[in-house]
Amino acid sequence: MPNRSDHSHGMKLVILGRDGTINRYRDDHVKAPEELEPLPGALEAVARLNHAGWHTVMATNQPGIGRGLLDMASLNAVHVRLNQLLAEKGGRLDAAFFCPHVPEENCNCRKPLPGLIEQIGERFGVDLSQVHMVGASVRDLQTARAAGCIPHLLRGDRLAGVDEQQLQEQIALVPGSRVHNDLTAFAEALIQQERRARADARGESLKPDTGPGDLS
Repeated sequence: MPNRSDHSHGMKLVILGRDGTINRYRDDHVKAPEELEPLPGALEAVARLNHAGWHTVMATNQPGIGRGLLDMASLNAVHVRLNQLLAEKGGRLDAAFFCPHVPEENCNCRKPLPGLIEQIGERFGVDLSQVHMVGASVRDLQTARAAGCIPHLLRGDRLAGVDEQQLQEQIALVPGSRVHNDLTAFAEALIQQERRARADARGESLKPDTGPGDLS
């Protein structure tokens, strides 16, 4: 029988940001369940990843707690609602990790520092170099690099104020970064990559996927 470390090493894990990745970003923070607005297709994308054998964990900065804009009960209520909405689509999050601090507290768990991601790695016993991390800001790419994860960036509202040249320059600072239009495109690319890898291992050929979210 394989021991725990053998099993956990093979666990397929994706770390997701929250605001701008799963739900629409709000400058004033998501303070209550009714303010949670899932992005089109995002819940279905998480469910698709789950059905393909991927565990999904959320990692999010929530400085609104430190600023007194919401309390722990409110944050928990938001995340309960998110999981309810995911369940309706057949998906789930294994856990939600968050940093409650404001930047001035200089904690290690606020992205782009790697503390929150390292906590996830310890909790699930995974090799972070095999973990895909997906976010909607360049800060998420920086976090992935700091933690040793595979970095993915979603184009969306949070990048609206960044012109293409600036964006490409920032992406280039994190080697290996992969860019997708949204969470649906990321899920498709990851699942297709895994299918190709399995086919290659069996010595079979798989029709190439040249879609915009291709990970290769």
